[in-house]
Amino acid sequence: MKTILLLEDLPEIRAWMRKLVLQVFPGATISESARVHDAMELAGSVKFDLALIDLGLPDGSGVDVVTRLRDKQPEAQSVVVTIHDDDEHLFPALQAGAFGYILKEQARELITEQLQRISQGEPPLSPSIARRVMAYFQSKAKPTQQAHLMPAVNLTDRESEVLLRVAKGYTLPEIGVQLGLSRHTIADYVKQIYRKLNVSSRAEAALEAQRLGLFR
Repeated sequence: MKTILLLEDLPEIRAWMRKLVLQVFPGATISESARVHDAMELAGSVKFDLALIDLGLPDGSGVDVVTRLRDKQPEAQSVVVTIHDDDEHLFPALQAGAFGYILKEQARELITEQLQRISQGEPPLSPSIARRVMAYFQSKAKPTQQAHLMPAVNLTDRESEVLLRVAKGYTLPEIGVQLGLSRHTIADYVKQIYRKLNVSSRAEAALEAQRLGLFR
């Protein structure tokens, strides 16, 4: 049974998220907070498996809670759930240790699917966010220089196909349809790819895809 921290200041959104969380994680114990201060105290006293964290709170930024959980409870998975899709919010959250980044504006079904990925060990990342991360690394990365600094990784052709689509933000079912494979087969490929690349998120996978020259 999961113990979950829910940080959201708007009561109606918080109630909606609680209902969604219980649908994905039946029987979960949920601690709710509307302020950064209260969430910080909870992070220091209650052991959480998962934290769903809004960024813009009345008394500060949810990034501070992500940071505290990273420092105090590194086993807890922090997932940002927000309306903000800009670099100024995205990258500080990822750098602070966010395991995933979900946009509230998405359809309920898509958010549900992204939360379900957590139980499968896959970081939940909205497709548009994955593409933003990919674009950022694509503009910043210098493959020719990085090739001298980082070890070569041997991926099969199929693994390269899967990695490229993961980096572009496609979901596992979408990749399965594109490649004519089952969702579970794609999930196995993703686990193998992450192991080979020593990464744990779509953001890192996007960087590796760029380094390996898959974007042409």
